[in-house]
Amino acid sequence: MKVFISGGCGQVGSHVAELFLARGDEVLAVDNFDTGRRIHLPDQENKLTFVEGSIADKPLVDKLFADFKPNIVVHTAVSYKDPDDWYSDCLTNAAGGAALIRASMDNDIDRFIYFQTALCYGTTPQEQPITLNHPILPGDSSYSISKTPTEQYLALSGLDYVSFRLANVVGPRNVSGPLPIFYERLKAGKKCFVTEARRDFVFVKDLAKNVIKAADGAGKGEYHFSSGTDIAIIELYDAMVKALRINEYPEPDVRPLGEDDVASILLDNSRTLADFDDVKFTPLEETVAAAVAYYDEFGVHGGYTHLKHEEVKN
Repeated sequence: MKVFISGGCGQVGSHVAELFLARGDEVLAVDNFDTGRRIHLPDQENKLTFVEGSIADKPLVDKLFADFKPNIVVHTAVSYKDPDDWYSDCLTNAAGGAALIRASMDNDIDRFIYFQTALCYGTTPQEQPITLNHPILPGDSSYSISKTPTEQYLALSGLDYVSFRLANVVGPRNVSGPLPIFYERLKAGKKCFVTEARRDFVFVKDLAKNVIKAADGAGKGEYHFSSGTDIAIIELYDAMVKALRINEYPEPDVRPLGEDDVASILLDNSRTLADFDDVKFTPLEETVAAAVAYYDEFGVHGGYTHLKHEEVKN
């Protein structure tokens, strides 16, 4: 295969690229380094082409497609690191997604694989677990608002596609959410806070394996990539404490949910389990240990969150 990967140096994109390259596929990866890191995707002779640039640059996208002629597009690039930067979110998530879809249509690609946020259902979901029939109500954040048009354009395009609506993806190269924040603060001997929220956490390498299945023809349309179980944030914190081998338990500050936070987001994964063979989910402790090994070697980069930054630092 010839695979075009947007956000190729990000957490999901780089793990997906590794799997394609390992089996001999050609990969063209694009990243603007807004949150990705070049170390995540080392040079490989012959099979990997890397381009630094933005998918919102439509002339660049059109040229890359015309020259490379991909069979598969895996669109992982996303803007999310500042909840108040609506312009950047729209530029990358909406305009960039539209540019990739139009280029895919013009070049007759075989399949387009996308990643939607579970926040497309809003912060007050009407059912638990959330099914694929739940109304799309993304109006609670710039991130979810700007991510949703790409999925809608895909449905309009007539392309063959799979869109994974995601639980929280964690593990090595994770730059957003509580995991890098817990690591950085605990290593510095600082106190952490946890909210009373519950989330579903999935290992990035488990997701990447199923992206390969989708590229090979599994599934069609929208899917939830979810373990089917939500856990309390304090359980994630405890897994981090254990992975860091801290002898004396550092008691966290437990805070109530903020106004913009969600009590629980749990996705029904039954369609995914039916259409994708042998879907397995790595245990939380193993996932966190893999993340810690990465942070120990490469350091923390980011620690981005949908919460206001001053809330995180207090």
